[in-house]
Amino acid sequence: MLGLWRKIRRTGRVAEPAPARPAGEGLPAAAELGGSVQIRHVDAGSCNGCEVEIGSVFGPVYDAERYGARLVASPRHADALVVTGPVTRNMAEPLRRTYDAVPGPKTVVAVGDCARNCGAFAGAYGVAGAVRDVVPVDVEIAGCPPRPEAIVEGLRKLTGR
Repeated sequence: MLGLWRKIRRTGRVAEPAPARPAGEGLPAAAELGGSVQIRHVDAGSCNGCEVEIGSVFGPVYDAERYGARLVASPRHADALVVTGPVTRNMAEPLRRTYDAVPGPKTVVAVGDCARNCGAFAGAYGVAGAVRDVVPVDVEIAGCPPRPEAIVEGLRKLTGR
């Protein structure tokens, strides 16, 4: 056992270098947030495909926290909302209330095709519309579901890191 500890101490921390910063300019709110963004996730009526990918984004492989993005449980502690799914009629008002509860400056990220343009649920009787029809959206991430790398890139635009 002592030999294992010696090897760990001799080797040190081993990690891959961070990928290059995302192309394009960051959001104006990123400078105000100082590189650290507290995120509240809202499922507005999705099929849970995007939630699986968001779970992997904050897992050990993609580790979005190393870029300054952290999930919080309350919108009152959040700087940004990450919204998935088309907004159903039952979730339109709760989404507006959640958006209003986030202190300024606030940003909204629409994750997935359903959040961007209702995707496969376009025209369904229970769908109120896309996220931008209910609250203003700052960043849209395409895909059904989007790849974790795309979600990390979108979050890095928020943090500026």
